[in-house]
Amino acid sequence: MTSHVSRADAAPQPHATAPHAPAPHTPWSTLAPVAEIGFGVYVHVPFCHHKCDYCAFATFTDRAHLIDRYLAALKVEIERAATGADSSGAASPLASTIFVGGGTPSLVDPQALVTVLDAIPRRDDAEFTIECNPDDVTVDMLRTFRSIGVNRISLGMQSAREHVLLSLGRTHTPANVKRAVDAIADAGLDNFNLDVIYGGAGESLADWKSTIESVIALGAPHVSAYGLTVENGTALADQPDRHPDDDDQADKYDIADDLLAASGRMNYEISNWAVPGRECRHNAVYWSGGDYAGFGSAAHAHRGGRRSWNVRTPDRYIELIESGKSAESSHEELDDRTRRLERLQLQLRTRDGVPREALADADVEEMSELVQPHGDRLVLTRAGRLLANEVSLRLRA
Repeated sequence: MTSHVSRADAAPQPHATAPHAPAPHTPWSTLAPVAEIGFGVYVHVPFCHHKCDYCAFATFTDRAHLIDRYLAALKVEIERAATGADSSGAASPLASTIFVGGGTPSLVDPQALVTVLDAIPRRDDAEFTIECNPDDVTVDMLRTFRSIGVNRISLGMQSAREHVLLSLGRTHTPANVKRAVDAIADAGLDNFNLDVIYGGAGESLADWKSTIESVIALGAPHVSAYGLTVENGTALADQPDRHPDDDDQADKYDIADDLLAASGRMNYEISNWAVPGRECRHNAVYWSGGDYAGFGSAAHAHRGGRRSWNVRTPDRYIELIESGKSAESSHEELDDRTRRLERLQLQLRTRDGVPREALADADVEEMSELVQPHGDRLVLTRAGRLLANEVSLRLRA
């Protein structure tokens, strides 16, 4: 199996077993016109209390003293882009989707954070997501987020079993996930995602089933379930006895897909399930090969085939912005063929699939258990989702 990844032992009592009714919106698709998918914005907040054992992201546990200066620099970078005073020379389009990730955005002062985020030019109907650690969430925090239009929360649940959370190096408890979900409802928000991870050391099939049952009981309209991966430089990488087993992860993927589908949450990308109408619109920007801005240290951006990324550390990021310079570390220009191929590779992972001509007839026949025709498209089967990289290698741009 090809793993995928970007976080009381009993299942909680049901918070909302029936999926939330979706707000009316254009049906989710990476094939929608560019104007419908829109322009995305990603904002990176790199600070954490604790580094999880599997995390390879650009996050830091020893830079809390930089938070105020970082937020000030972040606001400057956003304002430069909004007015065209950055290296692009053109004002950013209004954002259709905004995703604030990290790191732990909920670690910083909520009022200070929204003061920065409110500088992002955006559409009135923009999907606006902030990642939160369950330990940090309060009703007051969420109401502060709502005051600038935040309408979606993503919680790093990871598991409903305490011994699995400990094996992943997580510090929160299942009880705090339930408390955070209650706070989301109390704050008047009805759209949220739960991130879960399967394949941690000591996690049985029953443990994983309990986690998915808890996700459903908590009423999450959207679920991201990732197979644990081993990244170089992480604490997990140095402990091979804790590395995940491919067959075990494949079995757990099947459990997740069965239970989530039965609950009305349908798979729309290899690692993502949602109630119809609650698919993440920000994801559609990425998976369609669309344009997006990235603000903050280590943030990536894409505009018309130019892909760029900022310097990795908050220290260097602050230094550059405060001195009036761009925080961009480097960039690359993608030719048309590369852009087409990357778009196919991303769309293959989704329920939209790829055009029939993207694979040779002989490859489709040979991989009939992995990919099947669906109208004028080719779509991965469940087995194909687990071996998507094998199919991706055969794509023709």
